[in-house]
Amino acid sequence: MLSILFGVKRKHTVEELVTQAQSGDDIVQNELLEQYKPFIAKTVSSVCKRYIYETDDEFSIGLIAFHEAIEKYTVAKGSSFLSFCELVIKRRVIDYIRKEVRSRQLHDPSIDDSTQYDADLSISYHSQKLEQEMRKEEIIHYNEQLKLFSLSLEEIVNETPKHKQARKNAMEVAEWIVRHPDVLEALFLKKRLQIGKIEKGVHVSRKTIERNRKYIIAMTIVLAGEYVYLKDYIKGVLTS
Repeated sequence: MLSILFGVKRKHTVEELVTQAQSGDDIVQNELLEQYKPFIAKTVSSVCKRYIYETDDEFSIGLIAFHEAIEKYTVAKGSSFLSFCELVIKRRVIDYIRKEVRSRQLHDPSIDDSTQYDADLSISYHSQKLEQEMRKEEIIHYNEQLKLFSLSLEEIVNETPKHKQARKNAMEVAEWIVRHPDVLEALFLKKRLQIGKIEKGVHVSRKTIERNRKYIIAMTIVLAGEYVYLKDYIKGVLTS
């Protein structure tokens, strides 16, 4: 109110600036890219385990990933833009490193069969380390999201339905929520599960939705977010 009375401009949040960029404001988008170059470099560096210069290829991948994050981000998904962006950048850099390491080995004619075998082992080990790093990042980010709903990983494990059909029913509800932006937004912004609307759109009873409320919220967070490894894990849980 005081800022309006005295003509003081309120500083826009990064999420508001991202929304402007998504609306086609190229000036804001360029300003975001310029302002967050240090953030991009730091994030890329955390994956590469070395200092990153703006002339490095990995930094270029980071810039592309930052632009991708701007395009994909929605406030309704709950997480802050920078938190979401960090996941996207790390995943794209990891993908790039994997491809680069594999390409160098395949296109080096001086490598004999024995050396190639050792190189393949090295590539495999390096890929596993990168995947472990990314899984760790996803779990940390996911846990932060759960805390916004006063939930924890341990609690969700305990709340997981014991029967396969019950898990499928809960997942059906979570998938329906993700497909309906208004319900998804109410969940993330107001921390409210609109059970009345949901029960009209799914073949699951109100009682079942209420009983599995925490698990449904947890699954919705995964499905709405950039959680590649957690989504794979969920598929395994549903089929087991």
